[in-house]
Amino acid sequence: QIQVVESGGGLAQAGGALKLSCAVSGTRFQANVIGWYRQTPGNERELVATITTANVRTYADSVKGRFNISTDNTKRTGYLQMNNLRPADTAVYYCKATLPDLSRGLGRTMDYWGRGTQVTVSS
Repeated sequence: QIQVVESGGGLAQAGGALKLSCAVSGTRFQANVIGWYRQTPGNERELVATITTANVRTYADSVKGRFNISTDNTKRTGYLQMNNLRPADTAVYYCKATLPDLSRGLGRTMDYWGRGTQVTVSS
């Protein structure tokens, strides 16, 4: 059974830093894409950053220059280094891993979500 588990959330002061981790287990495949998303109460989940197996990175405008997404060599662990945190970064952060799903055919993929980790930034 494939699982995605986030860790590293917590409380930080404005201007501080946190590093989130995302561990993907139950598969031998590399994640095609690992993405970080965040959600606050009453709002839709929004994209924060993504990284592909080719290390192509994308970032939301609100985090460019402050956050850095990376993976380990297995491409089954992802990280989100968050620097210069702002109160507006307070949210539940979710990791999504896009993995090959050969049971549905070559080239098909499936998204797997973690349960999220809370990040709270105080002013």
